[in-house]
Amino acid sequence: AGAIKAIVETGIPVVGHVGLTPQSVNAFGGYKLQGKGSKEAKRIMEDALAVEEAGAFAVVLECVPAKLSAEISKKLKIPTIGIGAGIDCDGQVLVVNDRLGLGGHDNMPKFVREYADLETTILTAVERFSRDVIQGKFPSKEESY
Repeated sequence: AGAIKAIVETGIPVVGHVGLTPQSVNAFGGYKLQGKGSKEAKRIMEDALAVEEAGAFAVVLECVPAKLSAEISKKLKIPTIGIGAGIDCDGQVLVVNDRLGLGGHDNMPKFVREYADLETTILTAVERFSRDVIQGKFPSKEESY
């Protein structure tokens, strides 16, 4: 929270992040639910309160039980943004690559809902382009100056 406070004091807006932090995913043993036990839940609640106290204008709650997220959302005055944290957060977010099917389909976190499979579409387009170039079909005379 000290770093957040220092950044905010320079006039830079900050969004805090508690629960699973992607930069620490390996230390947590993968994309695992955070705050299941009472001790861990208490720490996450304290972290969220500290983020607010330090001056952040919002906080992301990632991979946190829905019940805990609801409690945090009620307690904080700043908005909560959930990613795998239940419906009671003030807002929701998903990583765009996951949401659009661009991140690979293996080991996707439970909370990801894929809204499109653009990876397949893009791979098909790249393969078609490559084939056309190799076969001398691209560029055509109409596509050349």
